[in-house]
Amino acid sequence: MWTTHRAAKLGGIMKNFRRIVILCVLIFVCKNLFAQSSISEPSQEPIVPYRLFRTTNYWTFIELNTITGQMWQIQFDVEDDNRGSTVLNSKDLAKGKERIPGRFTLYPTSNMYTFILVDQIEGSTWQVQ
Repeated sequence: MWTTHRAAKLGGIMKNFRRIVILCVLIFVCKNLFAQSSISEPSQEPIVPYRLFRTTNYWTFIELNTITGQMWQIQFDVEDDNRGSTVLNSKDLAKGKERIPGRFTLYPTSNMYTFILVDQIEGSTWQVQ
């Protein structure tokens, strides 16, 4: 009788072990599926006149003139005619300063609506929403 109890206990342990292994495999597979479905960021040269920055809004990018700090919200659409651009900043932030490509760049924040615009030469920053 003691052997039967021991075998039953061992059977329960093996059943739990199989469940843990299956769970680990499922987690691994799901993690890889989601990682492959994410859109990779294209490589961009940091010292160019214009750059596109991805936002967490699926349909929207921010276009930045890296020389002047001027910005536009770029919206695309695949079905309707809701594509176009909206001015976010029309002011030339480099007026009277050295005008070189790559002077300005954008950094995302944890708030999906907010970026930080940085003058990489002088260190000035602006909140962009």
